[in-house]
Amino acid sequence: MSRIEHNMSMTGDAPRSINTQQKIATLIGMSGLMILVLAAFNLNFPNKTLWLSLSLAAISGGIVWFALAAYADKHPGIKNDGLWFKSMTNRGYLAWLTGIALTGFYIILYFYPEYLGLQAEGDNTGLISLFDPLSKLLSGNPASQWFVYGTLYTIAILAFGVKFMWKYRHNRYEKIRTVSVMFFQTAFAFLIPEFMSRLNGKGFSLPYYDLKNIWPLNYYNFEQYRVNDFLDSGTIGLILLLFGIASIFIITPILTYKYGKRWYCSWVCGCGGLAETAGDPYRHLSDKSLFAWKVERWVIHSVLVFVVLMTTAVIYSYLGYDADRYWLNRDVFLIGVGTFLTLLFAGIWYFKREELEKDARYGAIGYLVIIISLIGFHYFSGSNLFLFNAETLRQSYGFLIGAIFSGVIGTGFYPIFGNRVWCRFGCPMAAILGMQQRLFSKFRITTNGGQCISCGNCSTYCEMGIDVRAYAQKGENIVRSSCVGCGICSAVCPRGVLKLENGSHKNRVESQEAVMGDNVDLLDLIKQNSK
Repeated sequence: MSRIEHNMSMTGDAPRSINTQQKIATLIGMSGLMILVLAAFNLNFPNKTLWLSLSLAAISGGIVWFALAAYADKHPGIKNDGLWFKSMTNRGYLAWLTGIALTGFYIILYFYPEYLGLQAEGDNTGLISLFDPLSKLLSGNPASQWFVYGTLYTIAILAFGVKFMWKYRHNRYEKIRTVSVMFFQTAFAFLIPEFMSRLNGKGFSLPYYDLKNIWPLNYYNFEQYRVNDFLDSGTIGLILLLFGIASIFIITPILTYKYGKRWYCSWVCGCGGLAETAGDPYRHLSDKSLFAWKVERWVIHSVLVFVVLMTTAVIYSYLGYDADRYWLNRDVFLIGVGTFLTLLFAGIWYFKREELEKDARYGAIGYLVIIISLIGFHYFSGSNLFLFNAETLRQSYGFLIGAIFSGVIGTGFYPIFGNRVWCRFGCPMAAILGMQQRLFSKFRITTNGGQCISCGNCSTYCEMGIDVRAYAQKGENIVRSSCVGCGICSAVCPRGVLKLENGSHKNRVESQEAVMGDNVDLLDLIKQNSK
């Protein structure tokens, strides 16, 4: 008996409801989440170790089981079925409810941790007390709101990482990249800092240090109390401080030159790790408009200028004046900062001017003039550095950027604005790596325009809002500051048009003239490519 097709839509069938296994997995995951909710409302669990274990196991197991049930009976390949029809992934009411819930949790976590049970004196209560056994096991200390956050953050990356790898199991690059972010989050961001804290004792203290968190993400790393903590820890502390400085000026530029910003943004960074795993269902929601791109360029570089000014002011605030006692005094430091930035901008302008867009040139000059003018204004006026004292700048940056932008908006708004809002519009680390990638890196995404069928998958699922199809149609290499090298555009391409590569700088940003249909001498083109 033939099946009657009732759906007249050219987009295909509406998404099917979840199967029985997915319903059971959802129930298990929600039961684990409910334990945390009850703890947040001060329900006292007698055996906290048992209930915390049950909660985290249920949440993780539910997510993994849901993923296996969703993809097990399907052939390998990208499964983005019905994303634009589902309330959760198309800014429907479920997406808004999820966004509001996540945002509310972040606001309480950052600004009102006492409502989660954090106690300044005495034993913790509520949700935070539920995590005390795990925290004492790892570091020997009671849990804080940041330990709760770090634990849930790591669980999310691990569980959704398994889901991500099962979904993209046909793609070796995606599986290896996901294992990398899972490892760095679990080991470097979660376990190692806790173990370092356990080593602390009488006469020895190491500062809490996420080894993969590089300035300007760890904008607090060069504050006076942090520097003092490093120096007071002896040789190990000095090594950690020097490692942090080397990460900025040596390690990061070398790795970005060789591999592009993807080595950090898609392989190491915890923010990127959560965006790629838990945020994967929302990658298609990124704004692809020209207006969004213009806003992105100005906002992210303004944040970078903000953090440079703030860090300069903070370091300046605890340096001495006396040139006879200190080789690095305030005057030397400010002159050094101004000279370094001037030489950096001058070098880019001289060697890479043709690769900068007109507004990028004006912006670079404008930002440099602002910074140098503020330094000069300080010398002539004798007022606070950059018009504000260092603590005001530090608190403003920590509140506006460190908390509101990166935390509340950057993660809480996944279901509304896409999974890379913070990485695209606010992360100063992404801004630095993006400039290096655009101007000096060997990384690019090559395109074979002759094979492109203009399906648009690449542009739709680019989480950074890049119109990848426009490049592919022209056979032009994709060299963009914002590209994090996640490789999803290549993974979803049905024709193998896109390929992530590291190569020489020759013809790195030029289009393939033969693909463009321009009037070229094909024999000359063949000779050039054969060299």
